[in-house]
Amino acid sequence: MDGEVAEVVASFDDCAFARTLGLRILSVDAGVVHVEMDTARLLNRHGAVHGGAIFALADHAFGTAANLAGEEVALAAEISYLRPATGLLVARAERIGESASASVYRVEIRQGDRLVALFSGHGFRLDRRPDSASPTP
Repeated sequence: MDGEVAEVVASFDDCAFARTLGLRILSVDAGVVHVEMDTARLLNRHGAVHGGAIFALADHAFGTAANLAGEEVALAAEISYLRPATGLLVARAERIGESASASVYRVEIRQGDRLVALFSGHGFRLDRRPDSASPTP
């Protein structure tokens, strides 16, 4: 992991919000980010992971991935909850489209092999690192 990527990862791992929710970046590989969350203290009244916690996990993965190539802020986000979850969750964020000023990320949230939710995040670029240009997948 190069120095700039390591700085982004550290800034997201070390923020108060991530520490409060127990979010931890597992890996960054070719712009794909994996983030985990232990949900033991994040259950709703039905004993399943609270939807807000799942959204926060997805948003954190999206934010990390979007900021690898330069500073971005969220324009919009949408989530579809597919099934209830308990236990450890992992989000996988990947850029699926971009223009000069905007990007779109797909985030899958899984409990093991089970797909729990799908998230779409749209980012707006505040700056772009000159050496980070990459083709749209």
